[in-house]
Amino acid sequence: MGKDHDMKDLEGLFKHFLRDVYYAEQQVLKTLPKMAEKSDSSELRQAFEHHHTETEEQISNLEKVFELLDLKPRGETCEAIKGILEEGDSIMQETDDPDARDSGMIAAAQAVEHYEIARYGTLVSWARTLGMEEAARLLQQNLDQEYDADRKLTDLGEGNLNKQAA
Repeated sequence: MGKDHDMKDLEGLFKHFLRDVYYAEQQVLKTLPKMAEKSDSSELRQAFEHHHTETEEQISNLEKVFELLDLKPRGETCEAIKGILEEGDSIMQETDDPDARDSGMIAAAQAVEHYEIARYGTLVSWARTLGMEEAARLLQQNLDQEYDADRKLTDLGEGNLNKQAA
């Protein structure tokens, strides 16, 4: 886990989590176009496409945080996000019914959002504790976008489930 840096103190933990979420965002960036392509609902496709653009901005914000710390931007393999994305991949491959597949992809995407919300929430809090105000501001922007994406997915999920029930 702690390759060339350690997690003995808060700053070490901060750097570890930063690399973890950087890796996660890179993986999400690769996955979103596939999810958009597999979407039956045009609203869901648009939501995935919009979040792809946001994810590019989030990666750019993370790179600015690395810069503030005089670190080269680099991810650290995150098994949690790998597992969540593999589950999403299975749903895309194995679910034949288009409405059910959309619902499954919404569920998988929300698992990603919730993971990222947890990570960004922690990073914002630690950045403030460490007196890194600019880093906290950049990370807060990412956190706000993740909350927003999660809300959109909830609305789509509820709309989709209502449509199926009707």
